[in-house]
Amino acid sequence: MEILRTKLDVKSRLNQVRNSQKIIGFVPTMGALHEGHLTLIDNAKLNSDLVIASIFVNPTQFNNKDDFEKYPITIEKDLDLLKQKGVDFVFLPAVEELYASKSIVKFDFGYLDKTLEGVFRPGHFSGVGLVVSKLLNIVKPHKSFFGQKDLQQVAVIKRLVEELEFDVRVITVPTVRELDGLAMSSRNVRLSIEGRAKSTILYQSLTFAKDELLAGKEWFIIQEQVKSNFQNISTCSLEYFELVDTNSLEPKNNLDKASGLSICIAAYVEDVRLIDNLEII
Repeated sequence: MEILRTKLDVKSRLNQVRNSQKIIGFVPTMGALHEGHLTLIDNAKLNSDLVIASIFVNPTQFNNKDDFEKYPITIEKDLDLLKQKGVDFVFLPAVEELYASKSIVKFDFGYLDKTLEGVFRPGHFSGVGLVVSKLLNIVKPHKSFFGQKDLQQVAVIKRLVEELEFDVRVITVPTVRELDGLAMSSRNVRLSIEGRAKSTILYQSLTFAKDELLAGKEWFIIQEQVKSNFQNISTCSLEYFELVDTNSLEPKNNLDKASGLSICIAAYVEDVRLIDNLEII
């Protein structure tokens, strides 16, 4: 496994690969790797000739300074895991390498970044769009792999790729969960033992709502029940719990079988913000 720290290194090494007609698979990460990330790597290896991962905690997508400062950094462990998985290259840039000066470019994804996460994290998806654009321009992969847990992020990136005509195929990989259903996330390590036990309410809420919807219950009644459940658990607070069109993210209030639907949730457990989603149909 070769570690590349500059844009020039990445372009130089991968140009050699392209000349040999090999398919390049790319997995961008912010580090603090867990089994969810490694599943992305596995998918990349199955669908590519060569795999490059990146580790970069992108400052422009954090609208909360404390969240940025508390984001776990485990570089040595991450590199060891990637090496064990047989990753060919790791792009490990410094902030100054990707942001030589303060960025003034902003992205507006229309409705896609005005709902769900966009309401509570203004500017977040502009930062995501900026760093993903940079990475795709530098790496120029044939395929790039993202987790379904970040449903809205995937929708934003697909729109970005479509509108800016990046020559890359975006592949979505199903969410990887702990045995109790909690979606794997780098933020999970910040939970106390008590908080970790309480965090299962997110997945329980999603599965409860799915079962109730499929049984013919009204969405607004289900939604109110979930809100009530959160109010009864200390140190847990619900930010949103919404039924949406999986692709457009437009809100729905019934089980419309003509289109794909997902339930999306964001909540605080202790001071840790967690998100998840579950596809219905």
